[in-house]
Amino acid sequence: MTKIDDVARLAGVSTATVSRALRGLPTVSAATRRRVLAAAEQLQYAVSPNASRLAGGRTATVAVVVPWITRWFFGTVVEAVEDTLHESGYDLLLYNLGGRERLRKRVLRPSSLNKRVDGVMLVATHLRPAELSALAALDLPGVTISSGSEVPGWPCVRIDDMAAARTATRHLLDLGHRRIAHLSGDPDELAFTTHRNRRRGYQEALREAGIVPSPSLDLETQFTIDGGSRATAELLARGEPPTAIFAACDEMAMGAMRALRDAGLRVPQDVSVIGIDDHDLSGVLGLSTVSQPAAEQGRLAARILLDPLRGRALPAPVRRAVPGQLGRRPADPASEPVILPTRLVVRDSTAPPRPD
Repeated sequence: MTKIDDVARLAGVSTATVSRALRGLPTVSAATRRRVLAAAEQLQYAVSPNASRLAGGRTATVAVVVPWITRWFFGTVVEAVEDTLHESGYDLLLYNLGGRERLRKRVLRPSSLNKRVDGVMLVATHLRPAELSALAALDLPGVTISSGSEVPGWPCVRIDDMAAARTATRHLLDLGHRRIAHLSGDPDELAFTTHRNRRRGYQEALREAGIVPSPSLDLETQFTIDGGSRATAELLARGEPPTAIFAACDEMAMGAMRALRDAGLRVPQDVSVIGIDDHDLSGVLGLSTVSQPAAEQGRLAARILLDPLRGRALPAPVRRAVPGQLGRRPADPASEPVILPTRLVVRDSTAPPRPD
């Protein structure tokens, strides 16, 4: 197998000169570059991609940090990110925190990322002050997806969680529901802002309709099917069930539908149910939802991150954007996030309340 030393001997130069010539650096004269290229071709020498990356001080790798890879939203985003990165010759280094504090401490520190990656992507990952300072000290380009922490200088791609929650709640209100329960996320599980913003949207919609939000109808649980099922069972055990349930994500809504069925209640004849996401199984189950473009968030965030890695200026989109399109730049690249649109998808799980 031909080595770089063989090329250097044939061309009559050092191995460092061969490396610079094959990488196209301007510090090598045209004549020397031609001699090196001729020697490499004669010996059929192929440059190792890994060696070339390391020689250039790059890894061609992006770190992607997610709270739970098994959840639908995170898995969909990561798949889209990986596809986009691979198309541009970049690899993805996945850090799945999975609620493990020890792993979190190991991942979110400079020694874990320094010289291992060229950029960082945080997906709905809340940062503590020390973690935020550690990432800033790395001086790497980065981007965030969904609600989490705002990192100075990093763009963000997300939806408007408050608006999505208002849309879901208003749909139930427009159908005539007034006793509407809300299944919110557990703040201790993910420690990010999505559940808080969706709760605010739910409460705002109720107040706009002249309804005072009731704490007894607002339960916190995990963003999972089992979490939604447990919360709904607890809700029913309190007596006088609601006529409708708005769950902060589709997986929780699916759990609510299961608990209602187990209790002998029909959806939507007895209780309507709506979620947020448009999970792959939502159509199969007939679940009404507010659809968010999860894959597009991943693709767009990856493209935004790739620009500075390729040496291009970082795009700073306008506050709202059509999926797949970037807007004009404001003064501060991170001052305005890219907010992708959501849409109401009405299926079989919502209907007017049953007449008394």
